[in-house]
Amino acid sequence: MASADGENGGDIGTVVDILLVEPNPGDTRLFEENFRDGKLVNAVHAVENGEDALDFVYQRGEYEDKPQPDLVLIEPQLPGMSGMEFLTELKSDPELGDVPVVVLTSSRVGEQIVKSNDVEADEYMQKPVQTDEFIRFAQDVGDFWFAIVKNETGD
Repeated sequence: MASADGENGGDIGTVVDILLVEPNPGDTRLFEENFRDGKLVNAVHAVENGEDALDFVYQRGEYEDKPQPDLVLIEPQLPGMSGMEFLTELKSDPELGDVPVVVLTSSRVGEQIVKSNDVEADEYMQKPVQTDEFIRFAQDVGDFWFAIVKNETGD
């Protein structure tokens, strides 16, 4: 991760490479637009399924030139490989297991279902439904990211 002035760190100019794993193109567009309007300087990379998400994080195939994501936002219900299968594989990899993952749930019940699979994400956030909720969601992700950076730097 690099900041806008070329230094690494947790300042507001830090570029955060976010991998969004979302099968709905309309939701992907809303996420991208609202992250652009958020307080982070984001690079949002979107894929639609778990297989592409794994290829992205392992920088394989068409994603070999993509950056390692700093943060993964994933919908648990994906075509093909589920979000939970992706999370299990990612968290079991010693080199990639520390990449923070936010599971996007549709409700508190959805969060409990995800947790019942014995796979722990770093955070669970309710997926926005209304357009205006996406703005708040982008801010929440930014707050979560800055909390991680602050923890890592000991500030």
